[in-house]
Amino acid sequence: MSRMKDLYNNEVAPALMTKFAYKSTMQIPRFNKIVINVGAGDAKDNAKVIDSIIAEISLIAGQKAVPTYARKSVANFKLREGVKIGAKVTLRGERMYEFMDRLFTFALPRVRDFKGINPNGFDGRGNYSMGLREQLIFPEIEYDKVDKIRGMDITFVTTATNDEEAKELLTLMGAPFAK
Repeated sequence: MSRMKDLYNNEVAPALMTKFAYKSTMQIPRFNKIVINVGAGDAKDNAKVIDSIIAEISLIAGQKAVPTYARKSVANFKLREGVKIGAKVTLRGERMYEFMDRLFTFALPRVRDFKGINPNGFDGRGNYSMGLREQLIFPEIEYDKVDKIRGMDITFVTTATNDEEAKELLTLMGAPFAK
């Protein structure tokens, strides 16, 4: 079992149980999945861009990424429906906890002028989204092999019913929120 899963089972779940006074252990918020998404507007002109994005996200996540496609045609952006415009990967179970551990302990502290992650990224239903400006903060990515610096969106999907529960869950798991 991973370090983060042990942390959740032994420390986080009991702390949440006492803080929010749940009557059942099934009420304790858990993580459902983590979704990593990279959008690339320049991919409509060059199809090889998506292949490099998929390779990089797969390295970071430890799981193969899938391409995402445009749902609508937008003439102003010269975008047609069905064209590959990004990539995403959904992590669950062991891989999810492993990625969370690497993100909080290795990657985020490598961000330049890091003061913490934005505490306003909650959606009102207990999910948290954050953006990263570059993929180079992950130790798996080699600087020389990167063709272009790209950002990514990371979404933590939880079973929490409100933002307060979700923030407490993430804080206890080690998320470095800005003060």
